Amino acid sequence: MTTKPIAVGIANLGDLNGIMLLQEQNLAINNGTLSSGLAEETIKLMMQEMPIIVARQGDDVVGFMMSATLERNANIPIVHAMLSVYRGGDNAYLYGPVCVSEKARNKGLAKKMFEELKLQIKGRQGVLFIRNDNAPSINAHKNMGMQAVAEFSYNDAAYTVFSFFS
Repeated sequence: MTTKPIAVGIANLGDLNGIMLLQEQNLAINNGTLSSGLAEETIKLMMQEMPIIVARQGDDVVGFMMSATLERNANIPIVHAMLSVYRGGDNAYLYGPVCVSEKARNKGLAKKMFEELKLQIKGRQGVLFIRNDNAPSINAHKNMGMQAVAEFSYNDAAYTVFSFFS
């Protein structure tokens, strides 16, 4: 059996169910690394404002990389905590979360989605946070050229804020 190729591009509303499923699978309550999930309506609004990048294998969403204006998710407590220590410059935006399905991991997919995001959002600063015990994510983002710029704590966990320019 031949494995279908993975295509990376901008998400559309047809990808929403796959994004929601992958997000659910990656929540901390399901032994994943996402501290919290985003509501479907919030993701729809994010899609209208900035590109969300997806990786599709056939009809399945096997990865996503979100982006949002600083204002869009500033009301989420963990995002608010990050923004209180580092907001970035005037043109900054929120990068993340990023999820890759178990079957598509270790294939360079995060980097491919990141390259697509940089093509879509040129000349702007991305700001993100990663929980300090998530070494694979920290290493992947450092390998993509992101720099640690601050640290904060939230719900008894330590996080590092990273930044990059497209």
